[in-house]
Amino acid sequence: MGTEAAAIAVFAMTYLAMALGRIPGLKLDRAGAALAGAAGMVACGALSLEEAYRAIDLNTITLLLGMMIVVAHLRLCGFFAAVGAWAATRAHHPLVLLAAVVLVSGAFSAFLVNDTVCLVLTPLVCDLTARLKRDPIPYLLAVAMASNAGSTATITGNPQNIIIGSLSRIPYTEFAAALAPVAAIALVLTFVLLALLFRHEFWTRERLASPPAESPTARPSHLLKPVLVAIAMMAGFFAGLPPAAVAIAAAAVMLITRRVESSEVYAQIDWPLLAMFAGLFIVVAGIEKWLFSAGAHAVIGALGLERIPVLSTLTAVLSNVVSNVPAVLVLKPFVAALHEPRRAWLALAMASTLAGNLTLVGSIANLIVARGAEARGIEIRLGTYLKVGLPLTVLSILAGVLWL
Repeated sequence: MGTEAAAIAVFAMTYLAMALGRIPGLKLDRAGAALAGAAGMVACGALSLEEAYRAIDLNTITLLLGMMIVVAHLRLCGFFAAVGAWAATRAHHPLVLLAAVVLVSGAFSAFLVNDTVCLVLTPLVCDLTARLKRDPIPYLLAVAMASNAGSTATITGNPQNIIIGSLSRIPYTEFAAALAPVAAIALVLTFVLLALLFRHEFWTRERLASPPAESPTARPSHLLKPVLVAIAMMAGFFAGLPPAAVAIAAAAVMLITRRVESSEVYAQIDWPLLAMFAGLFIVVAGIEKWLFSAGAHAVIGALGLERIPVLSTLTAVLSNVVSNVPAVLVLKPFVAALHEPRRAWLALAMASTLAGNLTLVGSIANLIVARGAEARGIEIRLGTYLKVGLPLTVLSILAGVLWL
């Protein structure tokens, strides 16, 4: 088998694993498949080991790692639990509670990576709805869908935006100015559709009883440093400082503490996600070297990828076949080859993120919510998710296309 054919085979097997979540018959998850694919690219000669090292975008890995450490500290100090308790005591109607969940999930996801926000909010929402004796399903859908919608707004909102921000070199403020309005529209649509489609829960005059009091989860003195560091980090982003440098510096400051063991923080980090990123960078670099680079301009011309509606539609479909991060990486060479790629990068970020709301398996954030709910005996059915996700995805991506 020639090098080109071997590279194509490795790429195809890796992306099949991305689409299915594993290789049939093997106990190999997406991260393992990405690492095996990366090794395969080197073994078949598609890339040298030095080329494989250079293919990994360390800015992306550093930024994501830094954000995970910051969010881990906020979680361990009780910040998210305190916010949840504050919102619960002020929500006196199911619609108000829904609005609070959408706003909290969307706003935090805009800055703190939506996967980690879902990991934190899912058990809080499960516990809160149980104490209030409410149907947990619409509120859990709100966590997942609002996290996807809100994360559209900034480079640090989700893993694929982090990749796009690093590759495109679009400044943080410019990225947010372009996509924050789309995120706001998507959050409003999330609230409206959930309220309309779950009438039994929200179309009522019944007021919520105050949830039973719980012991305080954190003292204000414990919250002060993590919150100030997180605010300083976000200020650094908007000031135009390199996001990876800002995030890892904030993480270092967070780790210097007398209250939280470093091992507790490390346990909160999604190491398989970082490994998957590194592996996919290498796999895509291999196929790009042997196949995509030469034909990128021809494919762009044939498919019309310079047109925002076409690129957005292709991105949305591909994101639901192989997941959004692999979709972004496979489309990277085509977008980079455009004459004026800036608006295309924004469309890629918008569509790949909002497409995650289409199905329950459309994004990692959705799966985190589903698994967290299942661990507490709550099942989110595929059909239940789809009846909200389908109109939400179509309407929000349409709004994004019109805006861009």
